Amino acid sequence: MRALVVVGLLGVLALVFVVTALVRDTQSEAGAGGGCPEGWPRADVTLRERRDVKINVLNGTDQVGLANRIADEFRNRQFQVKKTGDEKKQINDIAVLRFGPKGVGSAHLLRAYFLDNAKAEYNPERADDTVDVVLGGSFQQLATTTEVNQSLGDLGSPVAPPGSCPVRED
Repeated sequence: MRALVVVGLLGVLALVFVVTALVRDTQSEAGAGGGCPEGWPRADVTLRERRDVKINVLNGTDQVGLANRIADEFRNRQFQVKKTGDEKKQINDIAVLRFGPKGVGSAHLLRAYFLDNAKAEYNPERADDTVDVVLGGSFQQLATTTEVNQSLGDLGSPVAPPGSCPVRED
């Protein structure tokens, strides 16, 4: 009889402990932007499908027609190419990806097409979800589908840039 009383008492104490923990939970908004400091932009860290990624392709080299040629390759891979053109100044990098908070997930996908050798330039003031892809003097070609898949595995999930808060917008 004593054993039943002790087990019953332990059960009641466990129930009280669980209810107290749930009521006092301070992490209920974790991951939903609840802990984001005021004024910080919310970075969309959703990894986008190619067909949902909007890009501008810019030529940062002296190679005539490079932006148009690579834009066609991106179109063939189902990206939404909004415009092509020339960059004002030439760059020596393989590529530069310029994006704002709404383009974080898209830029993450694009990094894989350059085998994570593209320089990322995050601008917290940028309001659109388009990523500028600036091709540089060291650019040779886009990665193959197999290389992209391997690179995405190596990169892992998109991460919010410093000074921003991660959110997922599906």
